[in-house]
Amino acid sequence: MDMYQELDPAVQQHLSLESFEGKFDVKEFVAGISERLISQSKASSGPFDPKPFIRTLEAAVDQLITQRKDVQARTEQMEKSVKVAEREYSKKMAELNRGFEAVGQSFGGMESKMNEVGRTAIRIGEELESVHHQRQRAQAAYDLIDFYNQFSRDDNARLDALKKEGKEGRRQLAVLLRRLGTVAKEVDLPNADKTRENIDKYCEKFEKDMLHLFDRAYRRGDPKMMHHCAQTLLDFNGGASCVQVYVNQHDFFINRVREGSGNQDEEIWDNLPDPDAPLPTTESRLAELFQEIRTTVGQEVQIVQAVFPNPAYVMQVFLQRVFAQSIQQQLEQLVSRGTSLSDLAFLRILQMVHQQTSLLVEDLKSYELPSIIPRSPIDRTDFNQSLNAAASGAVAATTTAVTISAMLETAMEELFVPYTEGQRYLERESKSLSELYASFLTNFTRYHERTHKGGKSSLFDRMVNQLSTAAAAGSAGGASTTSAQAAAAILRYGGLSASAERNKEKANEEPVREEDGQLHIAIAEIMLKWHAEAVGRCVELSSSSDVPKHIFALLRVLAAAIGSAYIETAIETAQTRVESADPKAEPSLQPLTVLHSIDLICHLWQQYVNMALLPLASTSVTIRREMVVFNNQTVSRLEGAANHVMQKLTDSIITWLSVHLSKQKRSDFKPRNDDLSFARVNTEPCVACCETLEKVRDAAKENLSGKNLEVFLTEIGVAFHGLLLEHLKKFPVSATGGLMLAKDIKSYQDTISSFGIPSLLERFEFIRQLGNVFLVRPDILKSYITEGYLGRIDSSLLRPYLAQRSDWGQAEKGFNDSTGVEDGPEGKGLRDRFGMGRLSMIMKDLEPLRDQLPPMSMPSLPAGMSMPNLSMSTRAFTSNQGS
Repeated sequence: MDMYQELDPAVQQHLSLESFEGKFDVKEFVAGISERLISQSKASSGPFDPKPFIRTLEAAVDQLITQRKDVQARTEQMEKSVKVAEREYSKKMAELNRGFEAVGQSFGGMESKMNEVGRTAIRIGEELESVHHQRQRAQAAYDLIDFYNQFSRDDNARLDALKKEGKEGRRQLAVLLRRLGTVAKEVDLPNADKTRENIDKYCEKFEKDMLHLFDRAYRRGDPKMMHHCAQTLLDFNGGASCVQVYVNQHDFFINRVREGSGNQDEEIWDNLPDPDAPLPTTESRLAELFQEIRTTVGQEVQIVQAVFPNPAYVMQVFLQRVFAQSIQQQLEQLVSRGTSLSDLAFLRILQMVHQQTSLLVEDLKSYELPSIIPRSPIDRTDFNQSLNAAASGAVAATTTAVTISAMLETAMEELFVPYTEGQRYLERESKSLSELYASFLTNFTRYHERTHKGGKSSLFDRMVNQLSTAAAAGSAGGASTTSAQAAAAILRYGGLSASAERNKEKANEEPVREEDGQLHIAIAEIMLKWHAEAVGRCVELSSSSDVPKHIFALLRVLAAAIGSAYIETAIETAQTRVESADPKAEPSLQPLTVLHSIDLICHLWQQYVNMALLPLASTSVTIRREMVVFNNQTVSRLEGAANHVMQKLTDSIITWLSVHLSKQKRSDFKPRNDDLSFARVNTEPCVACCETLEKVRDAAKENLSGKNLEVFLTEIGVAFHGLLLEHLKKFPVSATGGLMLAKDIKSYQDTISSFGIPSLLERFEFIRQLGNVFLVRPDILKSYITEGYLGRIDSSLLRPYLAQRSDWGQAEKGFNDSTGVEDGPEGKGLRDRFGMGRLSMIMKDLEPLRDQLPPMSMPSLPAGMSMPNLSMSTRAFTSNQGS
């Protein structure tokens, strides 16, 4: 303790327990204890004395040890107290847990008892409800029996009193009368018929009174009373009579006179029969009617929703009346007027009405209403199941699951059924197209009939025959049945309409011009335009399932008109002219113009079929395949006819060239040595042949293209090559005449070169080399024909040409000796040395071909080079249609 008293109070403060609470720093603790000693040491002038520091630190350590012992003792005492408190706490918590478990068990038991009580209450409630319903049914049965007995005694006083009680009384009476009517039908007692009659009379009188009340409210404009009457009649018998009264008395259906703009309509009607006039988009009276329908329905929806408890049913009745009366009457008037003009006018006006009606239906669909009919609050219960079913029968009669949208679709379909049912529309459309085409091609047909001098049938007869054939072919079944029926239907009409007949008679009075018989792409475009209009109408007026069949039928009509009646007629005329032409006169190249027009028209036609018609038949794979086959067969037939005309024209050109060559004089290549002979550049046959070849070349390049042009010019060049080979065997050639012959051959070669056909160049190069045998000197003739260009030719084949040399008599013996042609083994060895090339084979083939030529033809091309079929550019289209 003395030591503690010796310590400085500041040091004592650092050794207190409070200084060790919180954050403790050893350096700061030592510095605080030594702070005063350090100051004293610094103030002393003598040497440093560590003893004060040692005594202070030792005293501080001793005091800290003592404090640590005190703190440790207190800590142990507190730990013992804490352990005792924890044991007490755990004991109390265990007692509390046991108490809470007891309380939970008590609440669980109470909950089970409450659930049991609730289930009991529910059962009691259900039983009470059942008893209540039974009591209600018993009371209702009692009331019905009582009222039934009153009716049997002709006592209606109680019912009359109920009716005078106002709206609630009338609604209760409606339910009672409905039930009494049901009971009267089921009861079989004495005087039941009389009672039933009394009930029926009273029900009839009640309905009339309610309808009269509804009518008065309607005239007064009282929607609340109208709603009450409608609801009451709904409870009574479904309310159909109330709806009919409302609809029948509507101003829309009474004394409505609609007049349109007369001037505008007259212009529409004047243009309807004209196939080139634009399609009508509207008609004034129809547009006025439809606008009035839109306005009326928009107002009526609000009124009906406010008045009737079943607005959807009322709107359906109203709209059905609109379609069946107003729109149908307008449609019949328009169609009747269109029918009096022409089939096209009828079809166009029908399409226009269909389009406008479709727009109207889409607008009216926006007024869709729910189809739920509310029940009367008075009629909450029924006294037995059978009476319930029977009593609700009248109400159920007005309940419909059909929406207004579905009803509108049905009403529109029924509106056009008289005109589109079965094959009616297709027959009319096909007949209209046939008449239009027949009238349009009247002058064309007259021209070609006169060209054939009456030997051919009229255009319409040919079209009818074509359609008759289609009908016979398609009657076997499948997708062709529809087109066959359409064709047969056209045949039943028995010819052109009156307007078409008038057009035909008028056309017969006009003179026939050359232009009328020509093929024109513009005419084909017009025919396709008319057909496209019919196709668009077919898609709109036909059901989706019938569209492929109807499109196929219209394709047959188009093929009969543009294929048979137009293109084939022109081909037949061209062929007749070629065949009947004088073989010794210059042939006309006009058939090439016809073939050019056919090429363009067929190309346009096939593009139209591929792009417009075939996609519309994609929903039926079978019909689409039949359309492709039919179209390919039609085009192949036209290609074959065009090929035949081309071959006949080629034969006539070759014949004309042979006529020119036949005028060659035997002295042309053995001229006199005078100035006049040498002044000529070419002989007259050469000039004529070259002029003819140039005309053929120019006409071909103007009208043909691609493979068609190549094949045609190749045929002409190869055949003319054969003519020249025969021609050079017939005329003697002198030394000076060889120059004239070389000039002719050079002209032939230059003219053929202008054809631009590579395969002809080698042939006429051979002709030029062959012509040089008349120019070379006798001493070098042997080497020329054996070592040069002609060395590949058997010398025996060259002998007919060499024999025409004027000096051949002198050179023949030496030529035979040198070549050995007449010697057996030597000649054979020489021929082997010369070889038998391709050109020698051409020369050899000339002999057997001469025997196979027709009487009017000159020698034509060698074997293996026969004229291939003319490949119209449309063949590419037909080959792609199957894809």
